[in-house]
Amino acid sequence: MLPTVARVLDLDVMRRGLPQVVAGAEHLERPVRWVHVSELPDVAGMLQGGELVLTTGIALPEDREGLARYVRELADIGAAGLVVEFGRRYFDSLPRALVHAAEQRGLPLIALRRELRFVAVTEAVHALVVNAQLEQLRISEAVHQVFNELAVEGAEPAEVVRQVARMAGAPVVLENLAHQVLAHETAGRPETELLEGWERRSRGVRSPGRTGYDPRSGWLVTAVGARGQDWGRLILVDDPRTLPDGTPHPHAMLLERGAATLALNRLVVRDRESLERQTHRTLLSGILTHALTVSEVALRATALGVPLDTRRLVGVVLRQRRGPIPAALEAQARLRDFTELAATAIRSCRLSALVGALDDEGVGVLIALGSQQDEHTALEGFAAALRKLVADGARDGASAQPVFEPVIAVGSSVGSVRDARRTLLEATQVADAALHDAPGGRAASYYRLPDVRLRGLLHLLRDDARLQTYVERELGPLLAYDAEHGGQLVQLLRIYLEQGRNKSAAADAAHLSRPSFYDRLHKVERILAVDLDQVESCLSLHVALLALDAVRR
Repeated sequence: MLPTVARVLDLDVMRRGLPQVVAGAEHLERPVRWVHVSELPDVAGMLQGGELVLTTGIALPEDREGLARYVRELADIGAAGLVVEFGRRYFDSLPRALVHAAEQRGLPLIALRRELRFVAVTEAVHALVVNAQLEQLRISEAVHQVFNELAVEGAEPAEVVRQVARMAGAPVVLENLAHQVLAHETAGRPETELLEGWERRSRGVRSPGRTGYDPRSGWLVTAVGARGQDWGRLILVDDPRTLPDGTPHPHAMLLERGAATLALNRLVVRDRESLERQTHRTLLSGILTHALTVSEVALRATALGVPLDTRRLVGVVLRQRRGPIPAALEAQARLRDFTELAATAIRSCRLSALVGALDDEGVGVLIALGSQQDEHTALEGFAAALRKLVADGARDGASAQPVFEPVIAVGSSVGSVRDARRTLLEATQVADAALHDAPGGRAASYYRLPDVRLRGLLHLLRDDARLQTYVERELGPLLAYDAEHGGQLVQLLRIYLEQGRNKSAAADAAHLSRPSFYDRLHKVERILAVDLDQVESCLSLHVALLALDAVRR
């Protein structure tokens, strides 16, 4: 970092001049970018900001207005400070007008009570400046080397966050747009201190641009995303400090490089799997993304021994209910094992299907049924075989982790390869929504579209930045008000909407008197700038509340 005014005053060459701070003592932490020696009364026009001006004062104005103008121009250009040497113009004290103007404008004003060789001061300070610039270049090179390696290796978000925290020496948190923590590194601080009340605290810190510093909290924040789609924020949680105007935070470049690596790795990361499963996955992915034509899919599937033409196709998506979150490598291994179990179940039922991982959490199956095969019988048999294999594997492995029954979701059957994407997408939607259901809560062995409703749909979209943005747009001011004042207005709004906008019933449900309830409801209207008597406004808010529940799960 560049030397500060205080650091310059502590140099041996400056201490020989017996420096005395006569104004602006609270601004001695300003960085010094350069030292400028000048006797001109209009020197400000030659400066760029950050300079420490040295003068004997022989040409300074004599009148109060002239001295005030001199200081004002230095302050406006962003000078780091003014050093006046006694012995030529001033001998025992500086003019009151000069001192008063410097104090008013927050410009450090230093008197040298003994004469100095200004060239010696210039050489000493410039050496510090050059060393600081070289150190910044070294740090920049180290940062780029570390994060280039992380990008090439496809490092997990937790590792990227860990490296940012290590290089900054402070805690770092990666959150999504709903202010939920995705990864964090405490940097030696207590985890409870870092994460307690995180959503409330995070909502109170806003960045004016993609990267910004909040001096009240000490948080440095940068957006994380690519291709114009932000999906989170990377936050450096440090002690509050005051940065001079126009001075970037010393760790801004580091945080931005970490955010860029996170965004890049999210775009390129892929799961590793067996060659057979990878081939199946490639075909399933080609169907879902339109990367392959209908004829290419049919040809390649036939070559794999899974003919799709002239068959009824049924999309099935399998999800594992969430238990304790495993480490990344363990999660990949579990997904591979789960995929192989699904393939084994297909073979045991003598079904023909493509089986492969769809994403980091689920398996896709495209079953091709012949004209003589009953759809329900085939699906029941597959579901039973898969559950048996999962249970048997848990017993044989003697796992210490609890075993969760898989979610089996089925799309509507279609009659051609051209429509295969539709049945797979429908099954994906059903599967993700069905995770919201309690395990063992229904008699059927698999889920279909009529089994999930609005809550399930919102649960499916919970990680979508557009849904999170919608929640913030509809409820953000009310959530911020509750966070700041410790109120329960969000809950009060929820009760009102759940009671069908019946104010009397809602007041009873909230255990409040009707006048008190009505008063708080009016406060909700003022904060959100909505009319709760309008059906569409209430519908939008109710959907936003349900979406808030989904993203918080």
